Parts: sequence; C-alpha cells; structure tokens
Amino acid sequence: MTIITPTPSAAAMNLIASLLEQRTGQQIAANRAWRIETALKPILRMRDLATLDDLVTQLMASRDGSLGDMVVDALLNQETSFFRDAAVLDMVADAARELQAETPTRRLRIWSAGCSTGQEPLSLAILFAERGAANPAMQMPEIVATDVSPSALTRARAGRFSHFEIQRGLSVRRMMQWFDGGNGDWAANPDLVRKVQFRQQNLAGDPPPPGKFDLVLCRNVLLYFSGALRKQVFDTMALAVRPGGFLVLGAGETVIGQTEHFAPSDRFRGFYQPAGAVTQGRSATG
Repeated sequence: MTIITPTPSAAAMNLIASLLEQRTGQQIAANRAWRIETALKPILRMRDLATLDDLVTQLMASRDGSLGDMVVDALLNQETSFFRDAAVLDMVADAARELQAETPTRRLRIWSAGCSTGQEPLSLAILFAERGAANPAMQMPEIVATDVSPSALTRARAGRFSHFEIQRGLSVRRMMQWFDGGNGDWAANPDLVRKVQFRQQNLAGDPPPPGKFDLVLCRNVLLYFSGALRKQVFDTMALAVRPGGFLVLGAGETVIGQTEHFAPSDRFRGFYQPAGAVTQGRSATG
C-alpha cells in the first residue's frame, strides 16, 4: 500500500518562510522552498505531526515561543567548511600581516560574522598559528565569531565535527595536528577552540560586537537578505571596521550599488575598505 504524504498548503509554507525572515532576515527563494519540508521533517517526527499545516497550527497556538525558535533554527542555512575559499583566507592573513606591521604593539581583531558551526574562525585560528610558528613577530589576533543560531554555536564551542565535515577542506596533516579522532567524530584541540570567542548575534537587528575590528568576514550571508536589509547590515559593518581595516564578502557578493560606506580596496583584490580610507589612500598615492 502506497502512503501519500499530503502536500503542505501555500499558506503554511509562506507563514514559515515569513517567520524565518522576521527572526533572522534570511529569505528562502521560491526555487528552494523544498528546503522547508526537508529541514522541518525532524520536528514533525518529534512532535508526531503529519504535515506542515499541523506544525503551523501548533505554532499559532504556542505561547512560549520555543517551537518558533526550533523551527527557525532548523531552517537556517548552515553550509560551511574548513578553509572554504582557501586563497581568500590566505589573503586575510596577508592583510593582517601588513596591518600588524603598521601597528606592531596593537593586537589585531577579526570578526567572523555568520560563522555557522565554526569552521571559518577555526580555520583562521589554525592559519594564524601556523604563520606565527614560521614568523614569531606574527601575533595571534583576537577572533570573535558570531551567528544567529544557538544550536550552531553550541556545536562550534564544542569543536566536534563528523568525519565528513573534518575532511572538507582539511589536509591530513592539519587533521592530525589540530583534531583528535574517535567514536565516529573528531574533536578540535581545546587550545584551538579557546582562540575563538563565539557569541550569538543577529545581523538583521543586533549591534556589532563591541570595539573596532581590523578585518570583518561576512561571507555568503548577505545572499539570503533583501536589498534593504543588506544596506542595513553594511551600516552595521561600517560601525565595526576600523579605519584602514577591511571587509571581506563572499565571491558572489559586493558593496557596489549596495552602500556608500565601503569601496573596493586598492591593496587586496576582492576586499573592501571604509570609503574614506580608500579615498585617502588614493590621494596619498596620486
């Protein structure tokens, strides 16, 4: 006997997508609406619900908001990997070296925004540790990593990854040096995890972490935001980037036509600087 799963109503799909956007700013494109059902199946099973319409009914009746939190967390796109776009991370380390040479007595600060389960900031920590071993003058920067997802941050702080996750981007040498394998997963060296400060932060509305940053990485996050929200996020980033510092976006993202706060860097291809800093640099060299 074939069991036919009822198709969720458009109203249920729209309400769930709207909840995600209201809470986090992330939008689900029409051609990726299938993600809603896929991501929420574990919640349906846990709640013994047959359809997304049943889930929406519970959401509407819920008073404490915990179910909504669970739904939003499940829908967040947590795609990441170690040393994703490794050439970009190498350029981040090169930029940090130049910035540190300009102010050798000050410890650099880096913000990894939308860090998901922590692979990007941990990759940065590994990279700077390796560079520091080769060049003692290169200090380990203060690395602050933020994400909107509590469950992603819990995993990041634990530093535990599946065999599949650990193989994505890590060489065997780095795996063996920085992680301990066993029981089906790999645990990051506690000293490595301690090099990163993980904090919850919602780019859609929260202020940036305190203080100024020399480098801000916000890669492949803005793709899921509306144009208006992207502009708002750039306003937030402008408050966070130190004059002379850099903003690093994903390959498919740009500041051009999005904000007046940043302009392409003359020094590092694909990086962006506060617009005033770029203008001053051009005047000085021109």
